[in-house]
Amino acid sequence: MKRRNFIKHTSLASTSLLVPSFLNKTSCGTNKVVGEATNNSTSTSTVISQSNTGKNLVIVQFSGGNDGLNTIVPFRNDLYYKNRPNLAVSAKAVLKADNDLGFNPVLTGLKSIYDDGLLSIINNVGYPNPDRSHFRSMDIWHTASASDEYLQTGWLGRYLDHSCSGCNSHHLLEVDDSLSLALKGKQRNGFAMSNPKQLRNLTQNQFLKTTARQKHKIKAVDNIDFLYKTMIDAQSSANYIFEKSKVKKTQTAYPTTEFGRHLKQVAELIMADSDTKIYYVNLTGFDTHVKQQRQHELLLKQYSDGMNALVKDLKTNGLLDNTLIMTFSEFGRRVKENSSMGTDHGTANNLFFIGGKLKKPGFYNEAANLANLSEGDLIHQIDFRRIYATVLEDWLEVDAKRILGKSFDKLQVV
Repeated sequence: MKRRNFIKHTSLASTSLLVPSFLNKTSCGTNKVVGEATNNSTSTSTVISQSNTGKNLVIVQFSGGNDGLNTIVPFRNDLYYKNRPNLAVSAKAVLKADNDLGFNPVLTGLKSIYDDGLLSIINNVGYPNPDRSHFRSMDIWHTASASDEYLQTGWLGRYLDHSCSGCNSHHLLEVDDSLSLALKGKQRNGFAMSNPKQLRNLTQNQFLKTTARQKHKIKAVDNIDFLYKTMIDAQSSANYIFEKSKVKKTQTAYPTTEFGRHLKQVAELIMADSDTKIYYVNLTGFDTHVKQQRQHELLLKQYSDGMNALVKDLKTNGLLDNTLIMTFSEFGRRVKENSSMGTDHGTANNLFFIGGKLKKPGFYNEAANLANLSEGDLIHQIDFRRIYATVLEDWLEVDAKRILGKSFDKLQVV
């Protein structure tokens, strides 16, 4: 049985027993030679050293398909109000950013970040031949594939494979109980945890510790050997994150929501100067087909208040210039509201960058053209893989083509 399939069929695939599916696939800190994971490329035996840029990347995923038009509102566009007689945000309520666009009124914290020149808004981000399925579209975003490609590794997992060979699995950390495809590589995965103390207690399970110590006494079998290495790596990463989580306690007040608590953990690990440099955080619930307004505004407020606290925290500690925050969703919503006071799955959407060193804060490009739609949907202007190429090349300082499988024009934004 192949190692990947073996993992899926063992009892250790359960989150109650360490979950190798979200753990590193090689021993920590090795310089193992890895090959290309993307299509249409050849293997290489080049060993790439760990990136030492000292920069932090925080990625926030809006799961469910955020309604970009009710987030960044085209308050002077009559077509917006014609298509949304019930859901459109009143022009009087909008927090105006320029003559045409403004923020949903609950986004006071995000508007403050914008006013300070720390936010770049990229409109109309998507990909050709868009897919309106949550699962498929999220897979496309996670793997950086074309809509007709099916890749098994994520863009950040391939970054770990190819450009960060000296990194531990917790170099990529998802603040959750399970690992997204974006952080899964061919040779190695990132690490997932939502509570450092709870995870450490789990990995200190006496059975697991005893089993790990017995490794040298049992006949070596490839799959069994791999599981031992996985357990050891899990214990190592869990212990490391737990210890680092105690180094620095923030004085900034974060929202008491789960999202706020996750951002607080991220901030404290960044302030502790941990080996973790890429953080992945989820905010779920954006599939607003029915009675959208209240649910959507509650989510946007959680995001806005959390971002405001995180930016304030990082700025106070002199860390904002070394941190880039990117927020995306798998797709937007349709322009026209539905009969259930909600919106259905759409295509292109806006994407946010927050940081102290943005090259182009404000609106990076023009708002969506509501007069030129494709079957009722927005037409994308910027391929999301251009965003990834920009982050990889200009922020993480690695070869984007090696990770994405082909070249994409970068944006002048970070």
